[in-house]
Amino acid sequence: MNSSVTIIPIVNLLIGFAPVAVLLAIMHAWSLNPWQAIYANLRMLAQLLLIGYVLTLIFEAEEPWIVVAVVAFMIAMSAWIALRPLSDRGVMPYATVLVGLGVTGVAVLVLVTQVILDLPKWYEPRFVVPLAGMVFANSMNTISIAGERYQTERGRGVEYPAARQAAMTAALIPQVNTLLAVGLVALPGMMTGQVLSGVDPLVAARYQIMVMCMIFSTAGLAAALYLVLRRYAMERAE
Repeated sequence: MNSSVTIIPIVNLLIGFAPVAVLLAIMHAWSLNPWQAIYANLRMLAQLLLIGYVLTLIFEAEEPWIVVAVVAFMIAMSAWIALRPLSDRGVMPYATVLVGLGVTGVAVLVLVTQVILDLPKWYEPRFVVPLAGMVFANSMNTISIAGERYQTERGRGVEYPAARQAAMTAALIPQVNTLLAVGLVALPGMMTGQVLSGVDPLVAARYQIMVMCMIFSTAGLAAALYLVLRRYAMERAE
């Protein structure tokens, strides 16, 4: 297969915003607020262009301390974002999310990069940075769902074991649905990107299997550790 990647011209890329404009027009016609969607699209455009330049610098530098700093920044930011929909604020709630997300994510990331992939350089940025992004983004969402459901159950007077069960079940619904749908309903982003860039589909499938296991396990383990730490933090506060 041809391993070269087709570069999308800027003009062609702008055409991709045509259906976005149609949707925004419909939102305006239906008296919906399109400004939040406009802001989201502009922010997406700016963020992706910026990260494209940043990743280029990171990949060219190939310095281990830079990779470690990037992963640490991902953990800190994902913990902060995961805390956003929750009513608890402060140092202890943030630390609870940070530890639950960071410990499990780093452990599985080390397993994947150092054992499964057996990278020649442990800090190989072209592998570590994208995989870390997948790990902590999914863990972030799972902890948010778990935390929100846990708060709801406890607010209704449900005891900890039942609240934990309900929170964990709700948090894993998107992850389980993704596992059931992969290959049948959708081709995941990593596999699609590899196939489009010319990688053999069977090779791409192996990488995607690794990624799916990584995402499911880190998300679930992060939520589980968060719920355990959440109870410990509550007991200390009482």
